[in-house]
Amino acid sequence: MPNGVLILAEVVDGEVVAITNELVGAAQRLGAGPVSAMLIGAGVEGAAAKVTGVEKTYVVDDAALAQYTTDGYVAAAAAIAQQADPAIILLGQTDMGRDLAPALASKLGTAVAMDTIAMEMNDGKLHTTRPAYGGNARAVNSFSTEPAIATVRPKSQDAIEGGAAGAVEKVSADMSGVRTNVVDRQEASAAGVRLEDASVVVSGGRGLGSPENFAGIEELAKVLGGAVGCSRAVADLGWRPVAEQVGLTGKVVSPTVYIAVAISGASQHMAGCSGSKNIIAINKDADANIFKAARFGIVGDFKTVMPALIDAIKKVKDEG
Repeated sequence: MPNGVLILAEVVDGEVVAITNELVGAAQRLGAGPVSAMLIGAGVEGAAAKVTGVEKTYVVDDAALAQYTTDGYVAAAAAIAQQADPAIILLGQTDMGRDLAPALASKLGTAVAMDTIAMEMNDGKLHTTRPAYGGNARAVNSFSTEPAIATVRPKSQDAIEGGAAGAVEKVSADMSGVRTNVVDRQEASAAGVRLEDASVVVSGGRGLGSPENFAGIEELAKVLGGAVGCSRAVADLGWRPVAEQVGLTGKVVSPTVYIAVAISGASQHMAGCSGSKNIIAINKDADANIFKAARFGIVGDFKTVMPALIDAIKKVKDEG
């Protein structure tokens, strides 16, 4: 009989990404049995010692997994799932998790719930909650199949602190059916804190009028130690890289503070930022939809508001 929770521990450049501890924390709080982790990749076995709070870490370490491919990672994850026999599998709502979770569910003949922001056990079944209709409603899902697979929105769960690493168990996976071969990979240039990990995100919309006006967004983000985001319209216009796009078809962020500058608040965009603890809107249109979701709002022209806001923040910081 399936038992326990298996989480995906993602590794980037040998380091376990932050959402791993959030998944472990969520799994522990479910109280659905022992918590284990799976590590997949090439040369990742050493990272198992960095996965804490789990009883066991299953590792598929294969040169064929040096680059992420859907079929390769599905084969590895399915082999681990067969070995661990979990009742629940949790993945991050990351680029990898969003791609891997549905394919893994199909492989295992079960269901998947995406972009979970809350979860609980009820009558022995996993119930997940996710935003719906652009964050204007919440949908609760329950599972009738096992393992129940869910992706979890970053920063929606409290991470565990400390704890010991679990035992390591190597798992062999059949890679003969992998048909995908990565021939080239180009990393998007990025500086400073990652958008997904930032506690402060400053996003600009088409209302800024030109890519040059993003200088103010960048300066405000820098002053606050945050990251720069943008709306889909801005990415479509080529003003900012797609990697900075926040929304249904872009990144999902859950920072402590999300500052939306000259963004109308379309449902597509709100789907990506509605999990923010505090939304601050700056827009000259007092009727903009963004103000309905904002905790604080400033009605005014960004060309006037932004410099004043930056100067005020600098003054506060200088005064200690």
